[in-house]
Amino acid sequence: MSDTPATPSPSRQADIVVAGAGYVGLVTAVAIKQAAPELDILLVDAAPDGVWERDTRASAIAAAAIRMLTHLGTWEAIREEAEPIREMIVTDSKTGDPVRPVFLTFGGEAEPGEPFAHMVPNVALNGALRQRAAELGVAIRAGAPVTGIAERPAAIAVELGQETVEARLLVAADGVRSKIRDMAGIRTVHTDYGQSGIVVTVHHERPHGGRAEEHFLPAGPFAILPLKGNRSSLVWTEPTAEAERLLRADEMVFELELEQRFGLKLGRLTVEGRPRAFPLGLTLARDFVKPRIALAGDAAHGIHPIAGQGLNLGFKDAAALAEVVVDAARLGRDIGALDTLELYQRWRRFDTVQMGVTTDVLNRLFSNDNGLLRTVRSFGLSLVDRAPFAKRHFIAQASGLSGGASPRLLRGEAI
Repeated sequence: MSDTPATPSPSRQADIVVAGAGYVGLVTAVAIKQAAPELDILLVDAAPDGVWERDTRASAIAAAAIRMLTHLGTWEAIREEAEPIREMIVTDSKTGDPVRPVFLTFGGEAEPGEPFAHMVPNVALNGALRQRAAELGVAIRAGAPVTGIAERPAAIAVELGQETVEARLLVAADGVRSKIRDMAGIRTVHTDYGQSGIVVTVHHERPHGGRAEEHFLPAGPFAILPLKGNRSSLVWTEPTAEAERLLRADEMVFELELEQRFGLKLGRLTVEGRPRAFPLGLTLARDFVKPRIALAGDAAHGIHPIAGQGLNLGFKDAAALAEVVVDAARLGRDIGALDTLELYQRWRRFDTVQMGVTTDVLNRLFSNDNGLLRTVRSFGLSLVDRAPFAKRHFIAQASGLSGGASPRLLRGEAI
């Protein structure tokens, strides 16, 4: 933790400062405030106000997270923009193969009548959470990066430029390159995959029927995820140099490369907006907590999008941390003390490491053109497709409803 010798006197006090007004930070603040309205929560974000309104991406929200959003009073505002994933198929082929045999298919229900996931535009998700935070009285301050932290007796001083806020707990939800994590001296394990994920939305002539597709190609997975109307969100993995070439290329070149991977099954494709690329890697924090500091979301773990679980892992963090903090507050315990926060760390670290290792293995197994590996993995996918129990297990994992001590919010229950 920063040992800056002179920290300005606090100009504000709060019970909790949440740094990062993305989805994980917002859900954490809303969940705690709804269950414990007496706690004063300040949500700060380095980005200027309104940046989130220009986010054209979409996210896969698992059934368990939807149960939480429903309990938090935000899902109804999101539902009209959400597209249920009714079916998922998996293929394994080369980019130029004229036919891509389907090796694995999943039905789209976690429970009868409950899709295992929905695709939600990020702007709708963020907007609904911000509205709910405002209703609950959570103060949100944009353009306010955390520039320093310092220990105080029974508190942490959080520097926001010229202002200092004294809090009992600082939640770092400031992304995979978390500055707060660095300030706290928390080390990470990092692997750079040398890949980038191209994210783009396309319009197509024919309806997708709620089907999601994961094509394992030699460069990496190419995911097609259904959106409202005749639109799909794509997450397209390429080596970083190739991704940069594609983004620099003429629009026609980009669309031809896209069409080669997407196919013509849904008719003519039209790219909406500007494609963007994000570097891919595995980042795991060695510690999720320090005295008065808790990491959540990508600040604690950044994983490959191959399983579509990055955001949902963050929602699990938010639900678990909220439960630990609220329970401690009700018992009169110190919400920022290390023994309190270690309950959260023990709850979340194993699950996170397990998912990180799983996505790492999957990426290494499928992002190559080794003939022997292709034969083995295709055979394995075919075996899973013939095993109903295995498929139910995968759906339970993808929906976030698998066994284990899930936080109450993810079961749709009150804290």
